[in-house]
Amino acid sequence: MQARTEMVDFGKEKIKIMLVAGETSGDAHAAKLVRAIKESAPETDFEFFGAAGEKMREAGVEAIIKSDNLSIVGLLEIGRALPMFLNVFRKLKKAAGERKPDTVVLVDFPEFNLKLAKSLKKKNIKTVYYISPQIWAWRSYRLKTIKRDVDLLLTILPFEKDWYERRGFSKVEYVGSPLAREIKAHQTKEEFCRKHDLDSSKPIIALLPGSRHKEITRIFPPLLETVVLMAEKNPEIQFITALASNRHLSDIEKTISDAKGKKLKLPEKFFVIEGETLDVLNASDAAAVTSGTATLETAIIGTPFAIVYKSSPLNYKIFRPIISVEHFGLVNLIAERRLIKEFIQHEFAPRILSAELFDLLKPENNKKMRAELAEVSDKLGRGGASKRAAEAILREIKK
Repeated sequence: MQARTEMVDFGKEKIKIMLVAGETSGDAHAAKLVRAIKESAPETDFEFFGAAGEKMREAGVEAIIKSDNLSIVGLLEIGRALPMFLNVFRKLKKAAGERKPDTVVLVDFPEFNLKLAKSLKKKNIKTVYYISPQIWAWRSYRLKTIKRDVDLLLTILPFEKDWYERRGFSKVEYVGSPLAREIKAHQTKEEFCRKHDLDSSKPIIALLPGSRHKEITRIFPPLLETVVLMAEKNPEIQFITALASNRHLSDIEKTISDAKGKKLKLPEKFFVIEGETLDVLNASDAAAVTSGTATLETAIIGTPFAIVYKSSPLNYKIFRPIISVEHFGLVNLIAERRLIKEFIQHEFAPRILSAELFDLLKPENNKKMRAELAEVSDKLGRGGASKRAAEAILREIKK
């Protein structure tokens, strides 16, 4: 899928676009989208505002709400934060009513954004949903809501458009993944290893424990136990915990401190590195990655990996029966088979995970999976997703 070059002329007219993103990945995708919109209509005076994270604000989005801390998982956690979400909802609804945007772009974050779409529909405000809710995985009843409240749905996974159209929803466009051809390491393995005092000739394992507080507190401890088991069997292995930002560094440090307090002896070659996730993955021979967007990034980089996830027993008991897809991992859904092993909930055990990571370190297995990941990466498109999404949004505004 190649990106088109399509300039849109709105003349002297000022275009107002409200954007709402509530997670780190959504913030990054929305920031790229804003830049692509500006490039697609360079003569247009745009006004961007809404719920914006750090990258959106850097791209020029006025933050009615700073969305840096809106990402919450779990019924109990959401319940405790309900007053905050109600306040955010009221502020965004008020801003939309007063400033009357030409369109509102809702980016992922379905628990919140679908409710907002319903409210905006009542105000007759045009709504575009970018990065469609994964209702093909669970809560397919939401299709009725999307048909009613969303004017245009932009999908990023190759199978989604057909899924919606087979169910009678035609206002959908597949734009490709915004990660495709944009995810790349900035350093070679050798450069990265020299910078961080690593031996490039010895095995490196990457650990990605998630981007949310509750993910880290539940997923990082068994990852540390896995590290200890592997280091006991092979002291030459080097381990890197990759953090996208310093937002949850305190959670990482506390978990490590708690592990040491429980007499868990971490190896000498154990590192925590911030802000270099793609370089960490590129330098690693294998990885354990928390289910989510990071699994697609890992696949694009081409590092063999295992998928891990663990929620509270209550959340898992409630949500597991209503998940309708065969695989948890996005990579496996795109591959249409269990390419990557998934260690979810009770299956996420250090002994089992360590065995899989050792298996991935074997040269023949490692080479085979890298070739298979390259095929998955190709299915995500050839780049230009943000550009195509921007052009679709501008066309929708002009209707």
